[in-house]
Amino acid sequence: MSYFPDVPTIPFEGPESKNPLAFKHYDPEAVVEGKTMREHLRFGAAYWHVMRNGLADPFGGPTALMPWDDGSDSIDNAKKRAEVFFEFLEKTGIDFYCFHDRDIAPELDDFAKSTAALEAVVEHLGQLQEKSGKKLLWGTACLFNHPRYAQGAGTSPDAEVFAYAAAQVKAAIDATHKLGGLGYTFWGGREGYATLLNTDMKRELDHLAALLHLAVDHKKAIGFEGQFYIEPKPREPSTHQYDSDAAACLNFLREYDLLDHFKLNIETNHATLAGHSMQHELTVALNAGALGSIDANQGDTLLGWDTDEFPTDLYGTTQVMLKVLEMGGFTTGGLNFDAKRRRESHEPIDLFHAHVGGMDAFARGLKIAAAIRADGRLREFVANRYASWDSGIGAEIEAGKLTLEDLSKHVRRKGEPTLASGRQEMLSNLINEFI
Repeated sequence: MSYFPDVPTIPFEGPESKNPLAFKHYDPEAVVEGKTMREHLRFGAAYWHVMRNGLADPFGGPTALMPWDDGSDSIDNAKKRAEVFFEFLEKTGIDFYCFHDRDIAPELDDFAKSTAALEAVVEHLGQLQEKSGKKLLWGTACLFNHPRYAQGAGTSPDAEVFAYAAAQVKAAIDATHKLGGLGYTFWGGREGYATLLNTDMKRELDHLAALLHLAVDHKKAIGFEGQFYIEPKPREPSTHQYDSDAAACLNFLREYDLLDHFKLNIETNHATLAGHSMQHELTVALNAGALGSIDANQGDTLLGWDTDEFPTDLYGTTQVMLKVLEMGGFTTGGLNFDAKRRRESHEPIDLFHAHVGGMDAFARGLKIAAAIRADGRLREFVANRYASWDSGIGAEIEAGKLTLEDLSKHVRRKGEPTLASGRQEMLSNLINEFI
C-alpha cells in the first residue's frame, strides 16, 4: 500500500527543470571534492517533524492533515506511522533519520508499559531498516514534554524525577543501539531555570553531569559505539538553559571531564536564538574538535520563538558547507532536517516540497563552498592576513619563547605597527561572485 500514491520517487532533473518535485542541484552520485553528494551531505529526516508535528503554534491549534494516523496510542498505529515514514524516506532519497523515543512509540500510563511499547516499535523499525537500507543517524529521549519534567529532568529538584529520566535515557540508548544508531543526542529541553530565586545552579549542573556519566558508563556496558552529542540551545522554554551555546557546552564538558565522550550537534535556529551566527557556532565546535552533527534549519528573526524553518538561504547553507568541508566532512553525524512546514502548508505533499527545497539548498551550498575553496582567493587572503605569525616575532610568540621584557624591547626597537585593511567588503563581494 502506498500512503503517497501521487508522489513519485523524487528525480534529479538539473537546474533547468521546472518540476517542483524534482532536484535541481542534489544529484546523489555527483562527485564534489572526491566524495559524492550523498556522502558529503548525509541527509536525515526528523521523525518528530515529519510524522508527529501537528503544526500548532503559540496562538493556534494543529492544522496538519495525517490521513494515515487514527490518533490512538496503540502500537499498531505507531507501526503504521513508521511504514508511512519509510515510504517518505524512500521517495525523497533520504538515507538517515532521527527520533525521540516518544515520537516513535506512545507514552502509556506506567514506565514498564511505555518501554514495552518502545521495544515493540523498535522491532518494527529494525525490519523496515533492513528492508530499505535506511539508517538511524541518532536517537534521543524526550525529557521535556511530560509534566513530570516541568522543572527539568537531569536537573530536576526532585531525585525521583532524575531517576525516572535516567531510566528513560537507558531505554532510549538501548533502542538506539538495537537499531544500529550512529549516535545518541542529549538535548536539555528543560535543563535550565526560570528564576535563580528557587535554583541551586551548582547542584543542578552536578546532577546533569552525573546523568551524562551514567549514560557513558551504560554505553560502555552494552558495547554501543555510536557518538554521544549535546545540542546547544539558550532558552525557550526555560529562561536560561545550561546548554546555551557551543562555548557553554564545551566549558561544561571540560569542567566535568566529559569532553572525550561527547561532540556537539549544532542547530542553526538555536544559534540564532543564542545571538550567534551558525558560522560562529560551527567554528567554535570545530576549533575544539567537537563538531559532530548538524540540525539543518533556519529561524525567523521577526518571530520570538524556535520557528524551525526549512533551509532556503544559500548564504547560510554555503557557510555551513564551508565549515563541513574544512572539517574534512562528517565522520559521525550528518545534516538532519530538524525543520517543520509552515502552519499553512498542511497537506501531506508539502512534506516533500519542504525537504526537496532543503536538500537542494544544501546541495547548492556544497557546490558553492567547493568552488570557493577551489578558487583559493579567500583562503589566500586569510593566510596572508596572519602571515606575521608564521615567522619572526609572531612565530616566537606562538612558540612561547619570549617574555614581556623581550616584547617590550622589540616594540621600543620597531616602533608603531602598520595595520593592513581587513577588506570585509571585498570579501563579501568575492562570496557574491559564487552565489
